[in-house]
Amino acid sequence: MAASNGGGGPISAEAAAALGEGIRLVFGRWTALQMAVENQWGGRDSRAKADQFGESIHSWFCRSRGPHYFEDLVDMMYDTISDSFNADFEDNSVEEVAEQLLIIHEECLQSNYSSIEKLRNSHVQGNAVSQSRQIAADDDDSDSSDDDDGASMMEDEAAAAPEEMAVDRPRPSRPAPDADGWTVVPPRHGGRSRGRN
Repeated sequence: MAASNGGGGPISAEAAAALGEGIRLVFGRWTALQMAVENQWGGRDSRAKADQFGESIHSWFCRSRGPHYFEDLVDMMYDTISDSFNADFEDNSVEEVAEQLLIIHEECLQSNYSSIEKLRNSHVQGNAVSQSRQIAADDDDSDSSDDDDGASMMEDEAAAAPEEMAVDRPRPSRPAPDADGWTVVPPRHGGRSRGRN
């Protein structure tokens, strides 16, 4: 994949500030990361770990000379997720987020903040993790013979809206019955703890 070349010189203070905002906006819409934070996969300081994750990516873009390669960013992100949250996001969201961050970085170097403006102005309805929580609840409550249904449901949703990032899907206002007539009600307050794998 392409690299963000960084132009050889340091990033301006204005561009660095915009990039930091862009990273926070993207991370706030990243469903897998928000689930890891909300469910404290990284322990009680999961929020701080997610903030540090964003800061380390910001530092990587601002302090290291280009080019900034997609593969390097993806590897760094997977390592941080594994180390900080003891998790492995297998939904291709790491690659989606890395690509979006490289685009935002390249635009910031050109003093183009249109992607950040779009993120700032796009209001995500409900919580970023709500839809994923509903899907996870479906999967947790199913029989072991139905374990593949949750994955195929997420793949079907991803195929239905290819232009829309998985992290931006709004939460339905009321729980809707599934094909079998069951209605999944999201858990109150913290939900279940992450005990089963």
